[in-house]
Amino acid sequence: MDRKQFLSHSLKVSVGALVGAPVLASAAACNAAEETKAEEAATSPEPTTAPLVLAQIALPYDYAALEPSIDARTMEIHYTRHHAAYVKNVNEAIAAEGVVAKDEADLLSRIGSFSAKVRNNAGGTWNHNFFWQVMGPGGKGAPDGKVLDALNAGFGSFDKFKEAFTDAAMKRFGSGWAWLVERNGALAIGSTPNQDSPMMDMSELKGTPLLGLDVWEHAYYLKYQNKRNEYVANWWRVVNWDEVAKRMA
Repeated sequence: MDRKQFLSHSLKVSVGALVGAPVLASAAACNAAEETKAEEAATSPEPTTAPLVLAQIALPYDYAALEPSIDARTMEIHYTRHHAAYVKNVNEAIAAEGVVAKDEADLLSRIGSFSAKVRNNAGGTWNHNFFWQVMGPGGKGAPDGKVLDALNAGFGSFDKFKEAFTDAAMKRFGSGWAWLVERNGALAIGSTPNQDSPMMDMSELKGTPLLGLDVWEHAYYLKYQNKRNEYVANWWRVVNWDEVAKRMA
């Protein structure tokens, strides 16, 4: 190869190297980006579209813990049969209907969009989980601290609040619930039919539940038969006012 040919060949090689380097660098960068994306995909949670599954909380006390206000047999049947049935039925309905919700609160806030089976059993599930928590053994009978202050401010006195709440429980025709709720910074008392909750979009009473009383006959009939007034009067002895305080803003 003479000098002229050598210089020509060297120039071609140099140009080829200059052109090829960016291509190789670009390819390497693409490969690295793809690997990073793959790693992020492997570690990032998949967005869920699976149906929501509701759960029954563990009972916070023994079946006999609320005696004599609520007898052990009623508590056992109420928890293991009635409440458990609501949980089973709502999960079956959610799965069958393909209901998707972020959580239980989201489901209740849109409950009017779903079937009566979802509505009734979702309400029964949430209401009872709430009910078990706002009761407990060794109740103080009356609240103190911020709960008492709020009731005095909202209703004039604890006795007046108790009278209004009892009235709501007694006047709920048939099956349902009596509630103390907080809405727009104020307290309100009311009731709902069947298993409706104040958290439901179509409820006749709306607000954040602070206290609730189940007045379905299955909650008291074994001990009190048709004497709902005695059941309600004795229930005040097992209200867990500390739990109410936790739920109050």
